[in-house]
Amino acid sequence: MPYKEIDLSHLKTYVAADRQSSMTTALEGVPPRAGMTIRQFLDELPGLLKAEDLKSVARAVVAARDTGKPVIAMLGGHVIKTGCSPMLADLAGHGFITHFASNGSAAVHDTELATCGHTSEDVAAQLADGSFGMAADTAELINQAAIRAVRTGEGFGEAMGAMLVEQNAPHLDRALLARCRQLGIAYTLHVAIGTDIVHQHPSADGAAIGAASLRDFRIFAAAVADLDGGGVVLNLGSAVIMPEVFLKALAIARNLTGGPRDFTTANFDMIQHYRPSVNVVQRPVLCGGHGYAITGHHEIMIPLLAAAIHTYA
Repeated sequence: MPYKEIDLSHLKTYVAADRQSSMTTALEGVPPRAGMTIRQFLDELPGLLKAEDLKSVARAVVAARDTGKPVIAMLGGHVIKTGCSPMLADLAGHGFITHFASNGSAAVHDTELATCGHTSEDVAAQLADGSFGMAADTAELINQAAIRAVRTGEGFGEAMGAMLVEQNAPHLDRALLARCRQLGIAYTLHVAIGTDIVHQHPSADGAAIGAASLRDFRIFAAAVADLDGGGVVLNLGSAVIMPEVFLKALAIARNLTGGPRDFTTANFDMIQHYRPSVNVVQRPVLCGGHGYAITGHHEIMIPLLAAAIHTYA
């Protein structure tokens, strides 16, 4: 049976050479070559999309440092497990990061790397015999830090960093918690009860953990309140806890002060999850600012971001 075909003979056309386009030869990347500098590499990336976003985030961090605005780095545990602590500590040492905030797992891995030089157990194998998470020394240090924080009035992360420094942990030089203590910048710890291996131990004191983490939330909210006019928030690998904590802290800041309104946010992760997308990249900057979402493995993207920050400083 013959079916009706559309007649294309009267289609309206135009000349491609006269059209506005989003891609031009001027935006194409330059092939890498031996001996090129990091600046040359960055400058010769294709001049659009995520390549430009990465450079924009790096420049926003540099501008924040130069104008005395906060740069808050929120962390998930995989950032530490993939070996990025030294690069983040270096950025803090150069004034590019002024506040770290993490979930409990990041602190667990940072503590184990500081005290043992290794972390990240074989969960499948150790779950089979019930030994998963039963590291007594890790639990003792972190749970005692919570108790100490309540006793002394320190923050949770602050107490952990102090204990690592006081114990002169064998791998102290790469410990992010300890480095923050030495630099005098905040590392706030935001814990959900039952999510971390240290909560499995009899040394866990729920009242102390809750009180210490709540104090850190209030410290974090004070940092968020100062973001107005050029601050930066980086969410590095936290899919749920830190985006939720950030949103609540932002609500407090705007309730009390009316701001912040003009700042930069960026989510770096292996995939773009719902909460970081809406709670970090989209909603916070609806009143002004810029949000970026950059996808990639931490062990590649965080060193690349650090290199870009140093390059544009």
